[in-house]
Amino acid sequence: MASDPIARSPTASYQFPDTFMWGAATAAYQIEGAIDEDGRTPSVWDTFTDLPGRVLNDDTGAIACDHYHRYVEDVALMARLGIKHYRFSLAWSRIMPDGRGQVNEAGIDFYRRLVDCLRDHGITPHATLFHWDSPQALEDLYGSWRSREMAQDFADYATAVVSRLGDRITHWMTINEIVCFTHLGYGVGKVPPHAPGTVVRSQKEVWQTSHHALLAHGLACQAIRAASATPCSIALVDNFSVPVPIAESPDHIAAAKRAFHTLGTNGGIIFPALTGAYSPVLLEQLGADAPDIHADDLNTIFQPLDALGFNVYTGNYVRAADNAQGFEVLPLSASYPRLNMPWLWVVPTALYWGIRHVSETLGRGNLPLFISENGCASEDILTPAGEVIDCCRIFYLRQHLKAAHRAVQEGYPLHGYFLWSLLDNFEWAWGYTRRFGLTYIDYPTQARIPKASFNWYCECIRQNRVV
Repeated sequence: MASDPIARSPTASYQFPDTFMWGAATAAYQIEGAIDEDGRTPSVWDTFTDLPGRVLNDDTGAIACDHYHRYVEDVALMARLGIKHYRFSLAWSRIMPDGRGQVNEAGIDFYRRLVDCLRDHGITPHATLFHWDSPQALEDLYGSWRSREMAQDFADYATAVVSRLGDRITHWMTINEIVCFTHLGYGVGKVPPHAPGTVVRSQKEVWQTSHHALLAHGLACQAIRAASATPCSIALVDNFSVPVPIAESPDHIAAAKRAFHTLGTNGGIIFPALTGAYSPVLLEQLGADAPDIHADDLNTIFQPLDALGFNVYTGNYVRAADNAQGFEVLPLSASYPRLNMPWLWVVPTALYWGIRHVSETLGRGNLPLFISENGCASEDILTPAGEVIDCCRIFYLRQHLKAAHRAVQEGYPLHGYFLWSLLDNFEWAWGYTRRFGLTYIDYPTQARIPKASFNWYCECIRQNRVV
């Protein structure tokens, strides 16, 4: 077979370019623990988890993976895995206990130690400024994302961080998944599943929170560029909804592009961030529920970006339809493959189509992209021999990496892949019942046990291809 030119072709071997970034990702509240140490004050997630019934089994992030004390061990795991890039987030209330004003230098020092340890192992740090854990102090002061003040406070926080860590970190991400802490954190007439868990009166109020988050992103981009002493890369991270054509024929592809405007919250988050305007289709659909937009807001939101981080786990099949929308979102039957989350349908081509939509539907074909999260929860069991044989995770990841390879082969500007997640961790409202990690965490002992998928991903990195 070695002499067969087809077997040696890039498509057959799924080989990636030598410059491709292989990484893994985590988030502060999900792994750090140490919620009241060294000056850290509560975030909205600390408050949310203290309310009975909000999180499965009433789990909290008080200890999580104890990464705050075990980061040296975790960086050694990264080195063993072979990644050269690590995406993590910083805890706003660890750095600014009041959410604004005075900086807690002890909090900054933790991230200095972490980043120095990464760099000592030849691992490039990629820091996300905000991954959902906003300071409770700002919730108490003015209601967090319901207020425009949140955007300016976030920009001031960005300045404080970058002016102190910009000598060590040159890859910044402003905000992670706006939809999750706005549209899933504020609910009309019912308690939403995510912190701060605020009940509001109208859909307009919900859209106002995501608009304020977009403003925060734009102001933070400006703040990072002003505060960084060295040239740096700035990205937004979004988990926009992906319409996947049921078949790659012209009519279904056109239908998928039409669907992109109104699927999920795309038209009101990724559209203004990457095009400078809300989708007109969405605004017509929202009517009086559209957010209030001040005169210069869209200019602030539409900042030049060095890259876009795309978080992708699943997708939606669509087809052309003879209706007013011109498309139809197709339901999936109970027999369709799904992993250990109610929403985690296995749609690997969503990764490819998400990238293609950025290029073609949004017209941003020259914007570099990286997969900032991709992974799955599986029902991982520790065997009597002390192993976790997570074949379903390997299956899931292999298919998604093949979709990533297709995007690269077709010339789309995909430059890297951060697997979610390095460690099992606190999975928000699901507590510790859902495991996304390459590494099994035995929570009572905090033992780290690499799974079969850890070794598989290690080999992909070593060979720079899908194995």
